[in-house]
Amino acid sequence: MFSGIIESLGKVESIQANKGNLTFKILSLLANELKIDQSVAHNGVCLTVVNIENTYYEVTAIAETLEKTNLGTLNVGDWVNLERCIRLNDRLDGHIVQGHVDQTGICTKAQEQNGSWLYSFEYDASKGNVTVEKGSVCVNGVSLTVVNSTQNGFSVAIIPYTYEHTTFQFLKPGDAVNLEFDILGKYIARLMQR
Repeated sequence: MFSGIIESLGKVESIQANKGNLTFKILSLLANELKIDQSVAHNGVCLTVVNIENTYYEVTAIAETLEKTNLGTLNVGDWVNLERCIRLNDRLDGHIVQGHVDQTGICTKAQEQNGSWLYSFEYDASKGNVTVEKGSVCVNGVSLTVVNSTQNGFSVAIIPYTYEHTTFQFLKPGDAVNLEFDILGKYIARLMQR
């Protein structure tokens, strides 16, 4: 379980293919605080730490994860948003995030707005996911508030701190992003379909 509050950026140092899986070696300031078997969200995808060496650690993404997320598009040198799982006695600063990506979306706009940034995204609405204005959504692991919601898209406003401390600083129109929709909204949408 996560909150969508990014702790650090990690840099992809190597990618090793093993049948249908990919093992990512990540350079991170968090590495010396991790332990094997720990869950860490990478661009919003919950992955298990399988090896630790000094300032590096490794995680493996299986074929299903690669098919449903943007992790398969990562290259050596790319940066990822990192968050360790929350502790039960911590404040929940973002919103409840499972680390289970619902689908990918596409960034359609990245616009600087006098000290903040407006990003717009489109997604395949036929999968049953929805957003609501002032509701929560997780984009590449970042907990955000929806400022504009349409049938197959939404916009979010990014403050300077978030821009500077997450991969939003690298995000441009046409890039694929991982989307995790609000868990309460998902259950309500599912009940309404019945």
